[in-house]
Amino acid sequence: MVVKGEESDKILELFLKIGLDERTARNTIANNKVTANLTAVIHEAALANGCDRAIGNFLYTVATKYPANALVHRPKLLEYVVSSKIKTPAQLEAAFSFLSNVASEEFKRNEFEEACGVVYFSNSFHNLPANLVGELFGSIRKKHPWADPKMAKQLVDAKMYELLGERTAADDEKPSKKKEKKEKPAKVEKAVVDETPAQPSEEELNPFSIFPAPEDNIKVHTEVFFSNGSVLRCCNTRERLDNHLKVTGARVFTRFPPEPNGYLHIGHAKAMFVDFGLAKERGGCCYLRYDDTNPEAEKKEYINHIEEIVQWMGWEPFKITYTSDYFPELYELAVELIRRGHAYVDHQTPEEIKEYREKKMNSPWRDRPIAESLKLFDDMKRGLIEEGKATLRMKQDMQSDNFNMYDLIAYRIKASMYLIDVQLMMSLFFDILFLYFQFTPHPHAGDKWCIYPSYDYAHCIVDSLENITHSVCFL
Repeated sequence: MVVKGEESDKILELFLKIGLDERTARNTIANNKVTANLTAVIHEAALANGCDRAIGNFLYTVATKYPANALVHRPKLLEYVVSSKIKTPAQLEAAFSFLSNVASEEFKRNEFEEACGVVYFSNSFHNLPANLVGELFGSIRKKHPWADPKMAKQLVDAKMYELLGERTAADDEKPSKKKEKKEKPAKVEKAVVDETPAQPSEEELNPFSIFPAPEDNIKVHTEVFFSNGSVLRCCNTRERLDNHLKVTGARVFTRFPPEPNGYLHIGHAKAMFVDFGLAKERGGCCYLRYDDTNPEAEKKEYINHIEEIVQWMGWEPFKITYTSDYFPELYELAVELIRRGHAYVDHQTPEEIKEYREKKMNSPWRDRPIAESLKLFDDMKRGLIEEGKATLRMKQDMQSDNFNMYDLIAYRIKASMYLIDVQLMMSLFFDILFLYFQFTPHPHAGDKWCIYPSYDYAHCIVDSLENITHSVCFL
C-alpha cells in the first residue's frame, strides 16, 4: 500500500480524528503496513468520524500489536475497546495473550472477560476482607494487573473511610525521624570479569527451530487488503487442519521445487539444505518436485542433471514429482474458477496488459459472460486458438496499490499455427486451406497439452495437493 498525495491527506485526517498527534500520524503513514492495519482497525471499530484520544491510542496499539493468528476475532476485541470495557493497557495486553492462544477457534466471551478483567476487578475488590485493605494498594497491580488505577484508588479510599471514618489533622502529621548514623560500607573487591563466552541461542544451534510444528499451522494467517476497503483473512479452521493432520500423520512435508530450465547453482544448495534439512530434522518428508510449467525452456537433460546433483549432495527425496503430473487437476480447478466468476478469458496483448496495469484499469474482457469464457477456455485447450491470442486471467483487484493483486495470468497457449495450401485433384478452381497446430512439446508430459499453467497459479495449488506443511522457497 503506497500512500500518495490526496490519499495521504485523507489518511492523515482520519488518524488525527482518533486523537493521534500530527507527528505520530505522519510517521505512521510512512509505514505502509501499519497504515493499512490502522485504517482497517478504525473502520472495523466504526470510528471513522473520530473518537477520544484514549480510545484512539488503544486502536493504534491494536493495529501494531494484535496477534496475527487471531484476526478473525479482532472486531470482537474492538467492541470492548469502543465501549470502554477494556480501558487499561494491562487489560489490552491480557486480551492479546488470550486471543493469541485461542487463534481462530471459537470465541468464548465469559473466558475472555475473566482473562481480561472486564467488570471483574470492582466485584472482586468488594469481596476482599477488611484486613487486606492496607496491603491492597501496594500490591494492586500484582493481584489485578488489568485494574484501572483511578478506580483502584477510589475503592481503596472508600474502604478506608468505611473502616476509619473521616480523615483528621492527626492523620496528616508526619512522624518525626531520628537521624541515624550511617555506617560506611565495607570495601568490596572488584569482581573478576567473567570472560566465559555467551552461550549460543537455540536458533543459532538449530536453524530449524523457528519453524512451527504442523499442528500449530492454525496460527498462520494472511491478510489481503482490497482497494474497496474490505479485508480477506485467510486461515486454517480447526476442522480443516485436523483433516490435514490425519492425512500427513502430523509429519512435516516440504519440497525442493526447481524449474528444469538450466543447471543448478550454489543458491540451490542452500534451498536444498533448508527443504531437505527441515524434513530430516523433524522426521518428515521432502519431495523433489520439478516445476515444469514452461516447456519452451525445459529439457530432459536438466531434469536428469538435477536428480543427479540432489543425490550427490546427499539428499534422498521422499518422492519425485512434476507439476505437469497435476495438469488435469489444475485444468479442472481453472474451469471451476471460471464457473464461480473468478476467472475470465482475455485477449489483451502483453503491451496492453502492461498499460492497463499502470493505469489500474480492468481488461475490457473482464466481465464477459461465464459461458463465453468456458467455451473459449475449452477452445484454448483443444488448440483452436493461436498462441498469444488468448490467456486465462484470475479476477483479483486491478485498483490495488499492491501490484501482486493485479489480475494474474493463470493459463497461456504454447502452440504454433500453420496454413497448408492443398490443391485437390489438381483442380485450378478451388483450394482448401487446412489449419494445423503444432503443440509445443513438453519434456515430461509430451504433446498432450497446448495450454500451460503459470508458476503463480500452479505453485501454491500443487503445494496443497501434496499436503506441504512448510513452503520454504527462500530465506
